Parts: sequence; C-alpha cells; structure tokens
Amino acid sequence: MRLLPLLLLVAALRAQVPYERILRAASEPGSWLTYSGTYESQRYSTLSQITRANVGRLKMAWMYQIRGRHKFEATPLVIDDVMYFSEPPSDVTALDLRTGRPLWSYRRNIPEGMIVCCGQVNRGVAALDDQVFVGTVDAHLVALDRKTGRVRWDVEVADYKTGHSITPAPLAVKDKIIIGMAGAEYGVRGFLDAYDARTGRRAWRFWGTPGPGEPGNETWSGDSWKTGGASTWVTGSYDPEANLLYWGTGNPGPDYIGDVREGDNLYSDCLVALDADTGKLKWYFQFVPHDVNDMDSNQIPVLVDTVFRGRPRKLVLFANRNGFYYILDRITGEFLLAKQFARQNWAKGIDPRGRPIPNPATVPSVEGAVVYPDDDGAANWHSPSYSPQTKLFYQNAREWGAIYYRTEAPYEPGKVFAGAGRRRIPGEEGWGALRALDALTGEMRWEFRVHTPPWSGILSTAGRLVFSGTMEGDFFALDADTGKLLWRQQTGGPIWAGPISYLSEGRQYVAIAAGSSLLVFGLD
Repeated sequence: MRLLPLLLLVAALRAQVPYERILRAASEPGSWLTYSGTYESQRYSTLSQITRANVGRLKMAWMYQIRGRHKFEATPLVIDDVMYFSEPPSDVTALDLRTGRPLWSYRRNIPEGMIVCCGQVNRGVAALDDQVFVGTVDAHLVALDRKTGRVRWDVEVADYKTGHSITPAPLAVKDKIIIGMAGAEYGVRGFLDAYDARTGRRAWRFWGTPGPGEPGNETWSGDSWKTGGASTWVTGSYDPEANLLYWGTGNPGPDYIGDVREGDNLYSDCLVALDADTGKLKWYFQFVPHDVNDMDSNQIPVLVDTVFRGRPRKLVLFANRNGFYYILDRITGEFLLAKQFARQNWAKGIDPRGRPIPNPATVPSVEGAVVYPDDDGAANWHSPSYSPQTKLFYQNAREWGAIYYRTEAPYEPGKVFAGAGRRRIPGEEGWGALRALDALTGEMRWEFRVHTPPWSGILSTAGRLVFSGTMEGDFFALDADTGKLLWRQQTGGPIWAGPISYLSEGRQYVAIAAGSSLLVFGLD
C-alpha cells in the first residue's frame, strides 16, 4: 500500500521541469527542454539511432497544421511525451508526442494595427516547473499551466503602440524567466528583462542603451540614447557555473544615419554577459561600433569548453550577421579570433582588439552605397550548431548584397526610424550555403550550397548528421564530416525554423516547422 503513494510522487516530480532538470538537459537527449536544446545552445543531439547508414529511410510519422498565416519560426519543446510550441502570432499548442493530436491550445487575441518590423512571428516557448511561458507580439509575457494551457499570469512588458514586440522564446533560469524584445526599427530603447516565474513580478531590467550616469551613456551624443534601439530579439545562452547570461543586441537607431548619434553607441551590436541574478553587466564585446549598416548582433552565442591555443578555455562562438565568425573568452570577454565566413565589404579588416576597420564607401548615401552583406545579414536569427563529435561549427550563410540610399529619419513614436532605402544590385541573384567551420580557427571545411539565401536553423547529431532546410521547402540531412547530401524531403513550404530530435517510445525522431505545418520524421 505504501508503494502507490511513492509511485504517484515520482510521477508528479517527473511531470515537473525544475531548473535542475534543464541544467542536466544534455543527459536527457530524448527530450528538448529549452529553446536551443541546452543552455550552451549547441543544438547538438547525442541520439544516434538515425545514422548516415539509415537516414535514407526517414519517413514522415505525423504532421500538424497550424491555424495562422504568418511565418512559422518556432522550435518545439519535448517534455514527458508532450510537444509544446508557439504558433504565430502568439498562440501556444501542446500535442501528444506519439500522434500529433492536440491536447490543449492557448489562443491570444492580438490588437489590430500591430507595429512589427518583420512579421507577426514567435520563435518558441520556455518551460519551468509546471508552467509554460510565451512572449507575445503585443509585448506581454504569459505563464500557462503546463497540463491545461490555462493562464496563470499575464504581464505587460512594454507598450506595443510604440513599436515594442516580443518575438523570441523566453529562457528559464533558476526561478526567473528571461525575455528579450524587438522594435529597434521604431526607435525604441532596447532592454532585457527577468521575471519571477511564480508571480510575474519583474526582477530586473538591463537597458540596451544606458541612460545618464550609467557606463556607456557617453557613447551616445545628446539624447540619442532615448531612441537608440539595441533590442534583444533572439534567445541567449547561459553558463550556470559562471552564472552569466550571454545575449546579443541589435542595431542602433536610426539604423542607417550615424551623424545624429555620434559615438560607439553602446550597447548596440554587442554580446553582453549579465549576472543572471541581478542583470548587472559583467562584460560586453561590441562587434560593430557606430553601426550604419543595420548589422544586428542578435545571433545565438554558442558556449564551448575546450583547449584553445594550448590551454583550456571557456569560449563563446559567435557567427555574426556582419560576415565574421568570432571566438571570445566567455568569462572575461577577451577577443580571441575573428574570421570572415561570408562575403562582406563594410569592414576593411579587424584589428588585434577585435575592433573593425570601417569602409567609408559602405555608408548609405544619396548616391547609393553597395554593401555586403545586405541588412538581412550573412547570418541572422537562425540557429547554428556545434558538434563536439566533429569539432565543427555549422552555420547557414547568406550571400547577398544591396544598394542603400540615405533618406531622412525624424523620430515619431510607432513610426519606422531607419534612414535609408534598399535596392537590389542589378543582375545579382542571392544564394546561400550551409558551411562547416573549424570551430577553433574559423576555416571552412566544407559547404553545401542552396539556391536562395537560407533562414533555417541547424541540428547536428551523434549519428554524424546535420539537418537543415531551404526556402524552397527542402528538409535535408548531410554527412556531418563531409557535407555530402544523404537525404532530402520536400515539405511544401519555406523553412524558417530549426530542427530538433527526440525520443518517443524508444525511437528517435526529427521534427521541423515548415510552411504552415509541423512535420515529424522517423525511421520506417
């Protein structure tokens, strides 16, 4: 009789997603507990049932059709036989992992006349204890009961009428939910927030543009910091031993006009390392001081512990939108390496401190300036992957330039605050490639070319495979060592999201959002 209560207690604990469980996510490869798989954001699965020898047998196991018509960019979570994900614009769905049958749905009413730069999208959810968390396009953070989808709390993070929106997946750390925001194209003042997971009370805020009396404010002329952007619209990473969050920041505002905001414009285009308990800045590294080409640094920081140049180092790897791959010491922020991985002309080089040498010819002008990469970047928000098995860093690279013509940019709340118009270079067709870089040198080992610049994220696995997708709707698997194409499936819609892998009833599956569907593949 005593066994039943014990079993019920074990089942209840298993149904939870405590912080300690997320810490051990790498030892639970059958699940996908946080946006990038683990806090290190390597997007590497240790599952190995699907291999180079049998990947050709992958078949679709089931699919789920979303209700919205916006871009489907979400990475699902997989927890205890349930899959959780966001549907655009700001809905959340829970599916039975075996069949794809909906268990519950949270549907949010979005105000009319939303002001959003790049579509009403949402990239995912976070889970902690018995709750699921989602940021909404109208700039709220919502906590849902993980079993029922019932709203536990709903807090306003910012005013959507001024151009604020939330598009990234939250990150659950300890007892807090960390959430970034978008809106730099509308002259908002960027920030990163932490909220108490139980109450929804804000615990701290880090401002992307420091105010008077704060370190870095002197890098903004006049009051330009008030409309300076530096938003935080992609999910960051976390080092539990150092207790540091690593988060990329976006462009300064206005995007293309620098003479109204003289100075380096901290902390735009930075990787910032913040104390997870307080939000205090530990260090920063600015990739593009005084950016006039919209080179947001909202990419995924990948954390790796390895031997670098003869001694053990705790590294952060960062393939930047600006076309350079960076290695930094993640404890001190020390610059260690920069290597170009895609075509660029905005910088003449990188100096020994990691500071770029700008090319004046790429400053937007009335006559027009040719810039590589264009403002969609050589990389963007789509996730890279690092394989500790191959020691390669996998990145989808976009090869496309544009001509930028300067315009005026008076600030009006809720209006675009950019300062340039974009035109395509006559006769040029953009293209892209999934590139495998030596993680410690940035040297390209191989590439797999695709027809148009890609937006898909990447997954690498212990089966020595790399999964990704294309804008033409091809979902594919490559040999992780050579880049050889081993399997391809047409999904019927463009792929904006990143793949995941998990176990269900002891079998490995791979899932991807494509078009307006979530598709799951397994071995036949």
